[in-house]
Amino acid sequence: MKAIVFSGTSGMGRAVARLLVERGDTVFLLGIGPEELARSAADLKARHPAGAEVGYAECDLEQPAGFAAALDAADAALAGFDTLVVTAALFASQEALEADIELCRRLVTIDYAHTLVFCEHARKRLLARGGGRLVVFSSVAGDRGRKPVAIYGSAKAGLSLYLEALDHKYHAAGLSVLCVKPGFVKTGMTVGLKPPPFAGEPEQVAKAVVRAMDQRKAVLYTPRMWALVMLVIRWLPRFVMRKIGF
Repeated sequence: MKAIVFSGTSGMGRAVARLLVERGDTVFLLGIGPEELARSAADLKARHPAGAEVGYAECDLEQPAGFAAALDAADAALAGFDTLVVTAALFASQEALEADIELCRRLVTIDYAHTLVFCEHARKRLLARGGGRLVVFSSVAGDRGRKPVAIYGSAKAGLSLYLEALDHKYHAAGLSVLCVKPGFVKTGMTVGLKPPPFAGEPEQVAKAVVRAMDQRKAVLYTPRMWALVMLVIRWLPRFVMRKIGF
């Protein structure tokens, strides 16, 4: 693979990037913070079996004007990427979002509108060269309207629906779309939140994601237990959903 990893400097993105380079794939990092990008690129180069260079460029999901230039840099470094992994997102608690309307606007814009626009830039490039892989992290929070994640979940629901539609529309043209739906994963995004008994680790999630990429799956719940949990949640009657706090 010649893969771009957007937000490959931390959490699940970093874990995915490390797995890819350790097996010999070529990786290009996108993210914010030039010093952190440089450190992460050096770490990945040291892990690559052939010591291959790892390029990087700054890209901020809040600044869509820079999307094309960032993808141009990746294309030049990789001589045409064939895989894009997007883990970048913004998270905040329901309480914080309800208390701060500007934070609410930023989150739904970043997690839905700007992520979709970034994927559209990449989708056009991939289809122009015969297809490729588009791997985007959504969330189990988007599977059902739930009280603790009403706003965040709505943005992820929109993103999941968009990715499903891309899979339907462009699969025959060679575009493999994987919508990753993590449950609770112990990353910097979830610091301060009480983890459930089946919370995942970034490395565990990364292994499942890379395996699903290779198998060209369309949807991945990870850790695996979340597939069963959300199956139950999706079928619960509304009057039950009103009473429970999950």
